[in-house]
Amino acid sequence: MDEPRFVADVMLGRLARWLRALGYDTLYFRDAPDRRLLAVALAERRRLLTRDVALALRAREAGLLVRSEELDLQIKEVTDACGLAGRQALSRCLECNGVLVSTPPEAVRDRVPPYTFATCREFWQCSDCRRVFWAGTHVAGIRRRLEPHLRDSPKTEAS
Repeated sequence: MDEPRFVADVMLGRLARWLRALGYDTLYFRDAPDRRLLAVALAERRRLLTRDVALALRAREAGLLVRSEELDLQIKEVTDACGLAGRQALSRCLECNGVLVSTPPEAVRDRVPPYTFATCREFWQCSDCRRVFWAGTHVAGIRRRLEPHLRDSPKTEAS
């Protein structure tokens, strides 16, 4: 079975970032009209996440109406409805949705702060926007928020 993929409407930008943090391919367009979101969902076999009742009805089985206004409950709604386990948490760029690829430290030396380069041994680079990631102090907070949504997941990557 294919990994679930999503497209989120304008009201769910924060949710889109956290689904990416869980490792799921999640598109987000800030200004896309409903018809474009629906077209992307259908053409690319993605689940359309929306808080708009009318859009969810138009999307039929391709849509998922997210009822909660609170982020953690939104994440729970989607993970429960879609049976997500977050098996590849922290494997996607939170900004653009690209896949993170392990990168040798020397390849990013000029793109990270000197202290970071001196203290970190592992780096990842987004395959699309080329942004560099490392397991900084923020990762613990990200993992704490994701933990309730990681079910039976093997070791996840840091970013």
